[in-house]
Amino acid sequence: MALMDRFPRHIFSTRGWGLLGAGGTFLLAAQVMGRRDLLALAIFLVVLPLLALAGTRVLKPRFQVYREFHPSTVETAATTTVLLAVARTGAGSGQALMEEKLPARFGESPVFRFPARSATGGTSRYEYHLRSAKRGQFRIGPVTAEFSDPFGLSLHRHAIDDGDILTVTPAAVELPVTGLAGARGHDGVTATRIRANPSDDDVMTREYRHGDPMRRVHWAATARHGELMVRQEESVTTPEATIILDQRLAAFPRAAHSHSHVSGVADADGHEISTSADFEWAVTAAMSICAHLSERNYALRFLDTDGEPAFLHSPSAPEPVAEEYIGSAGQQSVAESLAAIHLSRPLHARRDPHAPSRRGTPAGTDSAPRPFDDRLMDKLAAHRLRGPLLAILGTVTPREARDLAPAAGFGVNAFALVITEQAQETGEVLETLRLGGWRAIAVSASTAHAAAWSAFDEDEAVTPPRTADVPPGVGVGS
Repeated sequence: MALMDRFPRHIFSTRGWGLLGAGGTFLLAAQVMGRRDLLALAIFLVVLPLLALAGTRVLKPRFQVYREFHPSTVETAATTTVLLAVARTGAGSGQALMEEKLPARFGESPVFRFPARSATGGTSRYEYHLRSAKRGQFRIGPVTAEFSDPFGLSLHRHAIDDGDILTVTPAAVELPVTGLAGARGHDGVTATRIRANPSDDDVMTREYRHGDPMRRVHWAATARHGELMVRQEESVTTPEATIILDQRLAAFPRAAHSHSHVSGVADADGHEISTSADFEWAVTAAMSICAHLSERNYALRFLDTDGEPAFLHSPSAPEPVAEEYIGSAGQQSVAESLAAIHLSRPLHARRDPHAPSRRGTPAGTDSAPRPFDDRLMDKLAAHRLRGPLLAILGTVTPREARDLAPAAGFGVNAFALVITEQAQETGEVLETLRLGGWRAIAVSASTAHAAAWSAFDEDEAVTPPRTADVPPGVGVGS
């Protein structure tokens, strides 16, 4: 029996290999002894397992698999319940051993028998629980089933569904109440511009930009200025907050790769997400700030350092081109978008030869866009003074700090978190940002998010303090 266990079980069972062995023995005996009856028996013993093998490969039983996650998206370290229902849709009967394939981080894959003892209406139902300590998108499944022929000679395991995607979102950290939201009335609203029902008395105009809807063109102002002008109206409404999320690979030099099982990936390890401890801190900070401000009825705008939608390249984003997020639905969309966001290199794009140059770059040339350039400034200017501006940054050079510094004028308040392991080397960067109007602090991956958030409300967030006054893990400039 020990010898038989060495043969591959995914082709023939122990019984099947035994018949093949017996058939070979009788075939040899028939040759030696010249007996036709032994030859017939040998052929029968060899052909029967081969026919069983062909039958299990060609006549595959058909099943329908239904898989649900409760909740459908889950935060890191939280538990989701997987409800699995398997029903036979084709002809056939008998039992099958099934296994739900799981990524290695979830532990051992569950194994179950079909049909279940509690099967009703031909459908067997199963339940198990999953929990992940890291964010990402993971393929749960497929269900694989091991089938055998009626004689138990051949075994065949194959997938009976494609699996489903489980999205694990970063968990928000509760932040303390501070004055970062800026001046607000007792009803929690503040003056800001909206695009609805303006009167001729409160209308403000600016030059037309590519992408502005024609319905916002102010024809009287257009006639006065000799160029297209669009409306910018003032009214009282819910305030807005703009969050700039740095995703540049160069800004997080200690980036590494982590595995995430996602849709369309055949590799058992899924595809790699480029991240680092510092970037994970930034992602958690973005999620925490989103939750903190959403609870206070803020409308949120997320941009990257190039002025593009922050989640444009996130595989998990429900709406990659969206910039604005409102209410609980918007908060959920942000959480899903942050689930698989990763670090990326700037993309080299061929510019329109007729388009104006940016920051001295000749028109019609190939170049990597610089961070914090005119495109970002234009986006911020379009929502000028509607609420606070927050920048969650990686390593920033002094030149980049000089480019970003003027953006503080577009927010009611401007706050910058610089995430770095060399806080003592950020003095020039922090000072440049502060001179531009930012409240800027340096933090590391070991800094508590609540401590970093509270530091903005203290004097050292604006002016260099004594080192002893700095909260643990929070760096200051000199």
